Amino acid sequence: MSYVFSPAPRVSVPVTGGSALFPVRRVYCVGRNYADHAAEMGADTREPPFFFSKPADALVPGGGDVAYPPATSNLQHEVELVVALRDGGADILPERALEYVYGYAVGLDLTRRDLQQLAKDKGHPWDMGKGFDQSAPIGAIHPLAALDHPTRGSIWLKVNGQLRQSGDLQQMSWKVAEVIARLSSYVALAAGDLIFTGTPAGVSTVVRGDVLEAGVAGVGELTIRLI
Repeated sequence: MSYVFSPAPRVSVPVTGGSALFPVRRVYCVGRNYADHAAEMGADTREPPFFFSKPADALVPGGGDVAYPPATSNLQHEVELVVALRDGGADILPERALEYVYGYAVGLDLTRRDLQQLAKDKGHPWDMGKGFDQSAPIGAIHPLAALDHPTRGSIWLKVNGQLRQSGDLQQMSWKVAEVIARLSSYVALAAGDLIFTGTPAGVSTVVRGDVLEAGVAGVGELTIRLI
């Protein structure tokens, strides 16, 4: 088989404990999965989880320098626990959902909030607010052989050393197993899928030159600098 041009390299994320890489298929994100963040975004009820996607090549494995995106004056940060799947399927039962997990990582869902809000106001898709280039920095994936399923513990983010987001994983409205099960009722999941599971309150605007440090207890930390 030949291609009309060389295909792009496969997107992958480093795995701790060796040289192996995690090949990425799709990147899913959960909206408003912490009650305090839902409240700051204008929602006041526990609604069923809803989802959006980012392109796999929006990932920035390992963090580091991240380009400030064009067409926005309100770039905001969202620190998230990321689930990496080793297997998949459709209509996965919640009580079996954790069997499909390979490991976990720390991720950032960078958002052009002004473009997202404009899309919301007009009933348009969120793609240009969420799925832009380098919008998903992610740390190394920690396989389950190295940690248990994280169900509690701090999730936090600092900007230039100042704490902006501080929450606990147990505050998630929909737990990891519930998220996987619900998502699999819409699409067939597969090995290589990543799921960003939502962010606690405290999202705020960042500018060029800012250094963002993020972490999830027991999972790891991630640092980026906006250039």
